[in-house]
Amino acid sequence: MASTLSCTRFSNPPFSSPFKINRLLSTFSSPYSRSSPCISRKVCKVHAAVLREKEEKVVLEKTCPPDESKQGGSGKPPKNSPDGSLESWAIKIEQSVNIFLTDTVIKILDTLYHDRDYARFFVLETIARVPYFAFMSVLHMYESFGWWRRADYLKVHFAESWNEMHHLLIMEELGGNAWWFDRFLAQHIAIFYYFMTVLMYAISPRMAYHFSECVESHAFETYDKFIKARGEELKKMPAPEVALRYYTGEDLYLFDEFQTSRAPHSRRPKIENLYDVFMNVRDDEAEHCKTMKVCQIHGNLRSPHSYPEGGYEDKPGCILSQTDCQGIVDCIQTSLSSSPSKPKVEHLSE
Repeated sequence: MASTLSCTRFSNPPFSSPFKINRLLSTFSSPYSRSSPCISRKVCKVHAAVLREKEEKVVLEKTCPPDESKQGGSGKPPKNSPDGSLESWAIKIEQSVNIFLTDTVIKILDTLYHDRDYARFFVLETIARVPYFAFMSVLHMYESFGWWRRADYLKVHFAESWNEMHHLLIMEELGGNAWWFDRFLAQHIAIFYYFMTVLMYAISPRMAYHFSECVESHAFETYDKFIKARGEELKKMPAPEVALRYYTGEDLYLFDEFQTSRAPHSRRPKIENLYDVFMNVRDDEAEHCKTMKVCQIHGNLRSPHSYPEGGYEDKPGCILSQTDCQGIVDCIQTSLSSSPSKPKVEHLSE
């Protein structure tokens, strides 16, 4: 049975044991409105069961239902208000455009790379790094103008780009960049994608994050199909040296940092062959997908390392207010309507 992942619903990657993750639920009435400074934390227990004989089936069971009282009952803006109805339509349009763009790119890649897996993976990983560069570029610009002071976003997005860079290095070591045409195509798509993402992120961060979620979703599905089709062959092949250094090295801080749905140190890959490498690359894409989903709710993202010791327990918490905004228009309006202040800045490390 195949595990699936889509832009709106996806399976959790395989884990060796059950674990707890903490979900931060803001106290705003709509999940798409600006987050309140104080939030309450709830424990969401997630159990992931893996069939080790096949190492393909992934079962995700959520034992805590969504808090409908804080999300208008359905997780969408209240339809009885004009603003909620308008925002709901905006979200539908944004997601429809994203899915159309993603499907178009997928059809092109399917045509060009029907039977050339490593070259396709090289192109995918070259493209997959771009959104995180774009996000950080825009956020650094906001910081320069004093509009943004949320270190967690920069930390997590950098860790995501670091992870995707190692995926790219793995594909290069496997020969995915051997042909000049593949390098030319991937690099020029990346340039176009960068400027498109910068513009999209400046106008609507929610739309940019959803588009990135769709891209990561496609990457997960691509690797998942490849593993199922060539699993036995991959088990007989050695793991690339760069994969061994990245997944089994001593310093795995950045590896934990991009996985915002789980506690640090809760995932430690075991790499014995090329099959294990692709299993972990696939699982990384699932973690990216979950992080991008969290980012679509403004102010909801937190670094896994930002919690105090024992912070994943069920206890209330309060986050200090920090300067931020949602897109270039909101940033300009906020800067013009509010007086300058000294925001509290999150520490980059404990």
